Amino acid sequence: MNKSKIDRKLNSYLRWPLYLSVLLVCMNLAIYCVDKEAGIIMTIFLVLYIIVALWLFFSRKQNIMAGVVSYASDYSQVQRQLMKELVLPYAMLDLQGRIMWENDEFSNILEGKDKAFRPIWQVFPEIDREILPKDCMDKEVQVTWKEKTYRVVLRRIVVDDFQRKKGFDIPSEDNSLITMYMQDETELRSYIKEIEENQMIVGLLYLDNYEEALEGIDEVKSSLLLALVERKVNKYLQGMDAIVKKLEKDKYVFMFKNRYLSQFENSKFSILEEVRSINIGNEMAITISIGLGINKESYMKSYEFARVAMDLALGRGGDQAVIKTGEKITYYGGKSVQLEKKTRVKARVKAHALRELMEAKERVVIMGHSIGDVDCFGSAIGVYRIAKTIGKKANIVINEITTSVRPMITRFWNNVDYEEDLFLNSEQAKEIVDQNTLLVVVDVNRVSYTECPELLDMTKTVVVLDHHRQAGEVVEHAVLSYIEPYASSACEMVAEILQYIDDNMKLRQVEADAMYAGMMIDTNNFLTKTGVRTFEASAYLRRCGADITRVRKIFRSSMKEYKIRAEAIHDMEIYRDHYAITECKAEGAESPTILGAQVANELLDINDVKASFVLTEYNEKIYVSARSIDELNVQLVMEKLGGGGHLSVAGAQLSGVDMLRAKQMVKDALENMYQNNEL
Repeated sequence: MNKSKIDRKLNSYLRWPLYLSVLLVCMNLAIYCVDKEAGIIMTIFLVLYIIVALWLFFSRKQNIMAGVVSYASDYSQVQRQLMKELVLPYAMLDLQGRIMWENDEFSNILEGKDKAFRPIWQVFPEIDREILPKDCMDKEVQVTWKEKTYRVVLRRIVVDDFQRKKGFDIPSEDNSLITMYMQDETELRSYIKEIEENQMIVGLLYLDNYEEALEGIDEVKSSLLLALVERKVNKYLQGMDAIVKKLEKDKYVFMFKNRYLSQFENSKFSILEEVRSINIGNEMAITISIGLGINKESYMKSYEFARVAMDLALGRGGDQAVIKTGEKITYYGGKSVQLEKKTRVKARVKAHALRELMEAKERVVIMGHSIGDVDCFGSAIGVYRIAKTIGKKANIVINEITTSVRPMITRFWNNVDYEEDLFLNSEQAKEIVDQNTLLVVVDVNRVSYTECPELLDMTKTVVVLDHHRQAGEVVEHAVLSYIEPYASSACEMVAEILQYIDDNMKLRQVEADAMYAGMMIDTNNFLTKTGVRTFEASAYLRRCGADITRVRKIFRSSMKEYKIRAEAIHDMEIYRDHYAITECKAEGAESPTILGAQVANELLDINDVKASFVLTEYNEKIYVSARSIDELNVQLVMEKLGGGGHLSVAGAQLSGVDMLRAKQMVKDALENMYQNNEL
């Protein structure tokens, strides 16, 4: 409070006796009217009162003023001393971040070193210009100094108000400065870290190919093999101070403290390789899958997360570890080729389950992925035939007819054997899908990649049939999920299911052609990802009337497309001696992404090319087609770009980047894997 303000208030208080004297004069006159002698006596005392009041007003005012000012000055000094000796480290900065004043505790932290007028980021690098508050909102930042951790709060204040209240005389350009206080949280954070490190993590460990690996070896060797696997598993987990419990002959559950999670990650789950390397004469190596669930709220949720992680690991072909922390999912391993299962028991079980679901619904709607290919179309036709055999109304959702699909779909148009409304777009499908509809999703298991994601929320009965490895984004409420990464194509899976639906099941010739074409395209003319069951499925389709010559004629390309592919191959560049990267300039082509995939396949015919990456710009996105033979898991590369797929066939979609940046992203992903010894 300044002196002029104090003077005004003091004058106001000292005038009150004079104001009261006026009231007493009026009272004295009234008494005269009642009793003259009493009025004279009161007049004498009134005169004395007025004299004293005037004396106080004129003679004592300066003394009282001096006392008040002295008290205010002492109070300001006390405030300054309290601020200086405050146990909380406190400092003041100008708007440029320079230290203008600091209290003793702040100085003690800096060990008495003079930091006056030095930028704060020279003392604490964690505080930069961007962190300094620009308005009245506080800014918080964590800093480390001399092995201690502090929480720093920065606040912008008006200098005039601060000077008036605290008694500081600090110049400032725009009447503002920044105050800063520090709170030592070293001990608190050490307790929090200890609690987090002691948090228990739930894990599941499954043997992927228990039955298959034991085939062909005698009982003595099989017992020894299992004993060696169990010994490896127990030794590895006990090194992490884990509790291990065997649930079944090929399943384990274990728990360990969070502090050991980094050891798992740093070793990249070396137990995967250790188990795979066990060989006592067995033709097939045993592989394992690990699922870890991390949830701080409850152990039950951690276990549920572990189950989801295990489903993802198995859905991606096994031989890998998956960690699920909330919405974040991390993958390790998955470099080995998926081994085809010889038994078709699972296909038979899924076929019976699919039939029961179809019989319980009035209508079946089949949907594949956006920009559908031949495999997507062929598998949808196969499911359509299942629904018609059971006697159900069925429709297929297709929004965009690509060049590869057009030759096949034209054979169904204006065909008297098929309904006019067999094929619907998304808007038409939304009008007919309800709770009494079975929605079958084929050749895709990621919600955002489907033709119409909204359909998944319009019915509770969803079936997923796919051969792609699962990623973090899955159809969560599917009542039946049949995902087999070892399968060559979705058409192969549907062909197997067809054989168990009904004894009288018979595909029409045009349907068999569509499914055979899907298998042929996805296997690159049966050169990649083929197994015994692939050829068994193709043999079934041939018995149903599929003609390889007719299919081959349908998929011959035009001269324009051939030239586009030739130009892309000509412009190819080789990265790190073995990885072919090129752009497919498919302007004007009907299906640019299909051309990109064809170029990627052709590049693998070049010597020393371990993998090919073809980038195609289409609909304001850049589509990446990745292919390999057996020396690189291209799915891991594409997952770094937000995509996925298989070990030898994968892809990704990039938005908001140009072609030059997209190529660099592919190179960066390869470089990152090279530096981490993942190639």
